[in-house]
Amino acid sequence: MLKNELTGEQIPIIYWENSIGRSKLSDIVMKDPTVSRDHAVLMRRDEGWIIVDTNSKLGVFVNERKINSKETVYLNDVIRIGSTSLKLKKYRNSEGSQQKSIFSFSRNKTAKKTKFFSLMFFITIFHSLMAVSLAISKNDFTIDIWKPVIYFSLVSWLFYIFSIFILRRVNFELEILAIFLSGIGVIFISEKSLKDSYIQILAFTLGIILFLFMTYFIGNLDRVMNWRIIITIGAISLLVLNLLIGTVQNGSQNWIIIGPLSIQPSEFVKIAFIFVGASTLDKLQTTKNLTEFIIFSAICIGALFLMGDFGTACIFFFTFLLISFMRSGDIRTIILTCSAAVLGSFMVLKFKPYVANRFSAWRHVWEYADSLGYQQTRVLTYSASGGLFGLGTGNGDLKYVFAATNDLVFGMICEELGLIIAVIIAVIMAGIAMYSWVVSMKGRSTFYYISACAASGLLIVQSALNIFGSTDLLPLTGVTLPFVSLGGSSMVATWGMLSFIKAADERTYALKGGRF
Repeated sequence: MLKNELTGEQIPIIYWENSIGRSKLSDIVMKDPTVSRDHAVLMRRDEGWIIVDTNSKLGVFVNERKINSKETVYLNDVIRIGSTSLKLKKYRNSEGSQQKSIFSFSRNKTAKKTKFFSLMFFITIFHSLMAVSLAISKNDFTIDIWKPVIYFSLVSWLFYIFSIFILRRVNFELEILAIFLSGIGVIFISEKSLKDSYIQILAFTLGIILFLFMTYFIGNLDRVMNWRIIITIGAISLLVLNLLIGTVQNGSQNWIIIGPLSIQPSEFVKIAFIFVGASTLDKLQTTKNLTEFIIFSAICIGALFLMGDFGTACIFFFTFLLISFMRSGDIRTIILTCSAAVLGSFMVLKFKPYVANRFSAWRHVWEYADSLGYQQTRVLTYSASGGLFGLGTGNGDLKYVFAATNDLVFGMICEELGLIIAVIIAVIMAGIAMYSWVVSMKGRSTFYYISACAASGLLIVQSALNIFGSTDLLPLTGVTLPFVSLGGSSMVATWGMLSFIKAADERTYALKGGRF
């Protein structure tokens, strides 16, 4: 807590990052007229508490010495802000006992391990039953039909064991949901091509490795801030490279093909986009505008339009709006940005009229059932035939339609697994968003709060475009369903984005030591 040396008032320190200023929006509001509106930020880091001067007029003093930009403060140090002196102290209640840390939590390790083991077991059984249904539908009981589910389950269980027993993680909820969705996608892909299912399993494995690395990497906020510029340059370079040597597939120049390897750079730029958009509170307090992020966003979205990847451009734009609002809270900025986007859309339709043709069948697919609306009418027809419980894995007909395992995969879920499983998958996507919001509220930094909400928001928007696009509620934009659709780049990048949500949960780094 902070103790006002003049009045004796005890001010609790509630968050990991606490803004101090005269503004009513500050976490610690100072009524001293000599204090700036946004005067300083008191932050908790691994090395202890740090006070940062956010360009205040009179500066910040620690033990009567003016700091340059930031300074580590210890118990009983006196922080002078304006004409107010605050002493950092441990809080003790009226009975003399120390208050329980806001960063502490109770956990029953054995109960949690048992719960996670049970969930992993049932998920493996569910995937195995899908494989049984596929074997029956194909009348093929050779080992080849079982290899995808065996390999996938092996990787999943090794990941579980490594996380729970080696890293000693006490939270594995997110990973279990992602494993459930990824396994469904792998088995659907194996219906059409065993080779593609092996590639998807490899991407799943690489995605887990990226997830583990990123969770470790962004655990250190100083490292995060030091790498933001490098990641920005890397993302822009990747998009430029895509424009220079990219290959056009399905009307979009969003692939780089090197021999047998094909990569979709825009999927990895999504990670950089969130990384660059989020920031720690001291940076947000110091930087009063969104100029840098707006320029970076304009470059990303502009490059995607030049590639013809309009679905991904929409995802980036909605994520940009979310991050911008969370950074500034300024509705006027959002309105101005939306106005510019509407103007840009009219310009695109004027100078690239072929884009409008892509949406001409929207809401009229039955009138174009054998041409522009071919895919969506088949999705609607076959999805309805699945009923509540589905026809069984391998028994559907939608798999014979182009892009069934990527753009139209939600239709396959409805047809073969039924409406109940389809709704559960949609609820899981919404649940990941809710989970990210809940855990980020206790996050160690605004970086985790913004990045977790932005990552989950991106996944929600992408899921909505896939689900509602294939069912004609929205224009079909050709984006993947996270974790489920065929696509190695998408699988790897989606697991990478999941790490932002994982890092926002303070339980992830619980074993680093106690907090005070």
